[in-house]
Amino acid sequence: MEKIVLVNLIIVFFNFRIVGCIYSLYLLSPQMTLFTVGIVPIVVVTGSLFGTILRKLSARAQSQNGVVAGVASEAFQNIRTVKVFAMEEAEQSLYEREVEKTKSLYGQLGLGIGLFQAASNLFLNGLILGVLYGGGQLVISNVLSPGDLMAFLASAQTIQRSLAQLSFVFGSGIKVWSSCGRIMEILRLDPKYGKSGTFVIPAHSLVGNIELSNIYFSYPTRPGHEVLRGLNMNIGNGQTIAICGSSGAGKSTVAALIERIYEPVAGRIKLDGIELNKLDSKWLRRNVIGVISQEPVLFSTSIKENIRYGKIDATEDEIKHAADLANASQFIEQFPEGYDTIVGERGVTLSGGQKQRIAIARALLKNTPILILDEATSALDTESERLIHQALNRALKGRTVIVIAHRLSTIRNADSIYVLEGGQVVEKGTHQQLIKNTNGKYYGLVKEQEHFQNNDKERIIGG
Repeated sequence: MEKIVLVNLIIVFFNFRIVGCIYSLYLLSPQMTLFTVGIVPIVVVTGSLFGTILRKLSARAQSQNGVVAGVASEAFQNIRTVKVFAMEEAEQSLYEREVEKTKSLYGQLGLGIGLFQAASNLFLNGLILGVLYGGGQLVISNVLSPGDLMAFLASAQTIQRSLAQLSFVFGSGIKVWSSCGRIMEILRLDPKYGKSGTFVIPAHSLVGNIELSNIYFSYPTRPGHEVLRGLNMNIGNGQTIAICGSSGAGKSTVAALIERIYEPVAGRIKLDGIELNKLDSKWLRRNVIGVISQEPVLFSTSIKENIRYGKIDATEDEIKHAADLANASQFIEQFPEGYDTIVGERGVTLSGGQKQRIAIARALLKNTPILILDEATSALDTESERLIHQALNRALKGRTVIVIAHRLSTIRNADSIYVLEGGQVVEKGTHQQLIKNTNGKYYGLVKEQEHFQNNDKERIIGG
């Protein structure tokens, strides 16, 4: 941004300088001035056309630069998968191909800028020669004195140098403008989702009732595919509500809508009778809703700071209490540096169960009245899941809890279970009520899961 401002200031300065010199030329010789200035529009038009081509080429080069960075970032983020499948050479080849494309584009851009600057200098030097020849003819004809010709030539050279310097500034400006163009484009975008309201429910009045009425939703990338179709839910204060269904039924989408990551295409979502889009988004996420997902995101800092991320001003005692509730304090205190242990990028030094418990501690530290468990235990081993269930059973009392899970064993004790299929609620009730319907979707999911679990046990026993 600073470079763009600097480039524009330089251009403005040179423009004032050129205008002043043209006025001086006119005072010395109106005929020579008309000859000199008359050719400039041709140069400006030609330069503008050339500049348009160069800007497009520079934008392509910048975009390709992003592709190269993306290939490298993705490979390093998934380095374990790359190694397991012995794809190091394939990833290296892909990276090299993208680098070659980038090299080619920047080579073309450099050549274009070089040709533009060379052509500009060639023309400007030719202009000086033309002035010298034309002025000489006027001196011979006694229309112009030799002194005036030298003064005219000096001013013309000042214009020539200014225009030459402008061509270099223009070349640098093309790179700067294209680099910042995408950033400015994003900054100018009007946010489609999450426009924050201003209303805040006072803490003493907040109950935690959630109502979803006739919700329709399609993701922006697939507007023709309805993920949710006329979905209705009522989640009462202090209740534990479970949402289950086949993959793609819309379970996690419901959570994303409640968190206001997305907005429904049609229908209304209300918290204590107030529509979510009228509430302050930051207040909603910071003080009302806590989320624990299947793949917890940890930052490359200490365990203490990762837990505190949910509440920046938390005390040491509050952090340790949250860790106790999440059954995390025991393994944390076994580390030599305890809560000051650095977890590494994305928590690479911790097991899946340990990362999950830290994420739970972070959510519990926020102490929000609504907690969303988005498949929070589906990727854990039995022992880790047991420890987490103990933690959750202690910590979830008095909260409104929304559980989204594939493991139906995690939702048997829910106050109410919503079964989704094709973006709609096809069944609702407790586990005991739903399991009696042998033709129902829930019954089928339970039996299907039991079948897979029995097969897993047989494979383990059979060795």
